[in-house]
Amino acid sequence: MNLSNMTLIGRIPREFGNLSFLVSLDMGSNNFHGNLPQEMVHLCRLKFFDLSCNSFSRKVPSWFGFLHQLQVLNLGNNSFTEGQIQKVIGSLTNLRELNLTGNKLIGSKPLSLSNTSRLETLVVSFNSLQGNIPEVIDNLHNMKVLPIHDNELMGSIPFTIFNISRIKIIAFTAIAYQEISPMVYAMVSQYSKGFICLLTSFKVICLQACQIVHNYK
Repeated sequence: MNLSNMTLIGRIPREFGNLSFLVSLDMGSNNFHGNLPQEMVHLCRLKFFDLSCNSFSRKVPSWFGFLHQLQVLNLGNNSFTEGQIQKVIGSLTNLRELNLTGNKLIGSKPLSLSNTSRLETLVVSFNSLQGNIPEVIDNLHNMKVLPIHDNELMGSIPFTIFNISRIKIIAFTAIAYQEISPMVYAMVSQYSKGFICLLTSFKVICLQACQIVHNYK
């Protein structure tokens, strides 16, 4: 069901939970707001779920974790806070694309992502995530796109990220790093703007506006 870009306003009716036959639901680019109704937990056949570019707020609801068939979940450009996201996302073992950009997520990035081994795209840019980038990301062997820029992350760039054989695009811009691996620094130092293109194992790495300090000679 495609309800995107229809200038819809208000809260999502609880009756949407009766549409348990739905496999795809796109409600993006409207003006929905408030909480998502608990009754939507009955949409257990959903594989594609897009709620992006609305005005949803408060916590990410825990019932997302019961939508085990989900392959694409787009919650980008809302006002969600972290809520139960650490527990929820780890239950979605079929998830291939997760977009959480442009929300109000805070705290450390969820370590439970290491359970979603089929994840190919993870977009968590433009939030307020803090702390170091966890090395458990290297368990996401199918990862292709990883934009985590414009957060409050700092510390070291895990060398293990570059062991993900399918990675194509990594964006770390506007992050303060205390140190960087010799391999990454050697590549970045060749480009004044911090862009690396067409490398052997991936296509683009963006480190623009990062406060990088290195101790390698």
